[in-house]
Amino acid sequence: MRVPLKWLAEFVHLDHPADEIASQLTMIGHEVEAVERLNDDVVFEVNVTPNRPDCLSIIGIARELSAIYKTPLKFPEHDLVADSGDLNFNVDIIDIPLCHRYAGRVVKNLEIGPSPDWLKNRLEQCGVRSINNVVDITNYVLLELGHPLHAFDLSTIKGHYIRIGTPRSVRGQGSSIGVKTLDGVVREIPAESLLIWDAEDPIAIAGVMGGSETEVRESTRDIFIESAYFDPISIRRTSKALGLKTESSYRFERGTDIKLLKKALDRTAYLVNKLCGGTINGKIDIYPKRHAPVEISVNYERVNRTLGLSLNGKEMLHCIEGLGLEIIDFADHFVVKPPTYRMDIKREADIVEEIARIYGYDRIPATLPKVSIGSVPSERFSSARTVGEIKESFEKAGFTEVINYSFMGPEDLDLLHIKDDDLRRNAVRIKNPLRAEDSLMRTTLAPALIRNVLHNLAHGNRELRLFEVSKVFLGPEPSTNEPQTSLLPTEILYLGAVYYKEKIKSLYRDDTLDFYIIKGIIDNVLNALRIGDFSFVRSSEPFLHPGQSCDILISGTKVGYCGLISPEITDSLNLRAQTPSLIVMELDLDGLIPYTMQVLKYMPLPRYPFIERDSAILVSSALESSLIMGWVKSYPSELIEDSYIFDVYKGEHIPEGKKSIAFNVRYRSSERTLKDEEIDALHQNLVAFVLSKSEGQLRQ
Repeated sequence: MRVPLKWLAEFVHLDHPADEIASQLTMIGHEVEAVERLNDDVVFEVNVTPNRPDCLSIIGIARELSAIYKTPLKFPEHDLVADSGDLNFNVDIIDIPLCHRYAGRVVKNLEIGPSPDWLKNRLEQCGVRSINNVVDITNYVLLELGHPLHAFDLSTIKGHYIRIGTPRSVRGQGSSIGVKTLDGVVREIPAESLLIWDAEDPIAIAGVMGGSETEVRESTRDIFIESAYFDPISIRRTSKALGLKTESSYRFERGTDIKLLKKALDRTAYLVNKLCGGTINGKIDIYPKRHAPVEISVNYERVNRTLGLSLNGKEMLHCIEGLGLEIIDFADHFVVKPPTYRMDIKREADIVEEIARIYGYDRIPATLPKVSIGSVPSERFSSARTVGEIKESFEKAGFTEVINYSFMGPEDLDLLHIKDDDLRRNAVRIKNPLRAEDSLMRTTLAPALIRNVLHNLAHGNRELRLFEVSKVFLGPEPSTNEPQTSLLPTEILYLGAVYYKEKIKSLYRDDTLDFYIIKGIIDNVLNALRIGDFSFVRSSEPFLHPGQSCDILISGTKVGYCGLISPEITDSLNLRAQTPSLIVMELDLDGLIPYTMQVLKYMPLPRYPFIERDSAILVSSALESSLIMGWVKSYPSELIEDSYIFDVYKGEHIPEGKKSIAFNVRYRSSERTLKDEEIDALHQNLVAFVLSKSEGQLRQ
């Protein structure tokens, strides 16, 4: 917006250099993009943000400078004496939700002609073309007060009757209607757009542009001046539908001052009387939807805590008293009623912002944040840190983070063969989904990650490692007696990952299954989080390969799964590659995080050597290998330092229905060197203990 300095000086006393004024405006949020010197004046190019329509005027910028320099604001002269004769004019607001107030004045016996030089120059400085004195006055008041106005040729208004409504409400038609606007173009106006009508036809597009039939011409002698408040959303919708943006629509769609429109109307009539002559008749003011101001309570202490200042109440109020706010002061807080030109002020934070910008952002001292230092972080900090560490671990392992929508369809669960009694079937249904495929809030991350793989494969990417951290939403269980609408879904933070690799010929032999690669990554992540009591057991997930899958347990509680997608599902996905590896995993982070909040215990490096013993036992092929390790760890001996399984074998020399499990046990004492005889006896007892638990036998 272009703002001449001399015009500003008519409303607020300014004895500061233009550059300093430009700097002050920029510092309080109204960036001055350019300072142009024209003859004996200076014009600021001010970038007004969308939330500050009150500053799309000279008086609005002057009010901001008045608050900064603590000088009074002078309002332009607008008092007038109207003829008390019969007005003989009627106004009817049909669509009150779209037009909250409509006012107008009739001026008769005026002279249409060119504007005086001072008015032309003011408009030219602001980039507005002069047309005639009446139209120029309405544009002048628009720039001066920020409220759009429009003048109609009174003789062209049929029936001396104005109606404000849409084609649908006025004529009951759902189709568009043609209106010839001031630029000579016949425009098709949608049935939901607000129009100004006379007794018969539309004569203007409300808030956007007038009609050519009622244009003020040289032959015009009587005019009707319109000043109204239109719903911003309605004007925005009409302007976008027509592809037509004007100075009026630009302001109406951001929100004008519903109380100022009366002053703007009187100011326009006052200038018309001074520059065009004529007689001012009475005023029409229809105000069916009155503005109700909000009350905002502001706590003094909270203001200082937010801004990092130590102002007293008087200093805070001194910052904002020039903004025209109605303030009621109390002991520990004050209450603000924002004026109608500051509809952007809706809550306490907005008042805090006003105090900060008027006080001066550059005057707020820079201080380092206070951080608590301790051995045990808070639960909230620890949760956020844990999620960050998990993400970092996967990124280090070559995974790329993705973000998907939180929706899925019933066919996603069908694809994974999820059973009807599975909790993941308790999905929250969306009332108005964009498509059937996104009609449910997702209860698992796996379908979206599989779609990511298919999308990448279609674009030629053949090796993928993707992960996502997001929430899943579980609805109430069907057995719940309460109505489903009364229960909120359970939100759980999950991590999902997918790994895809095609089998290709290689010069080097690599016998490691991809499933064990991903299982090793999970193992590293859990170890990095210092979770000790975790294990892997055979998974019962219906969509995973039974021989290459596992559930992840911590202290016996399932927190996730990992495995190769079953060949049946892989075939249904129409993957072209031969025997591709498509591995998917999920971790319940909300269930996992509590196990990470452990105090670290440091031990000195061992001074004495360890002794290892290996054993192989024959057990039932249905027995979980992880049970063997659990029994070894539970054996009552302080000398057992570590253990692991290094071989699982089925085949030749192994009886049907059996398998061989070979495990290693490491023994060490922190006080002495162990003897072989002692460890042989201990290991023999340990193996006997494991055999009794597993009902197996020692393999010779």
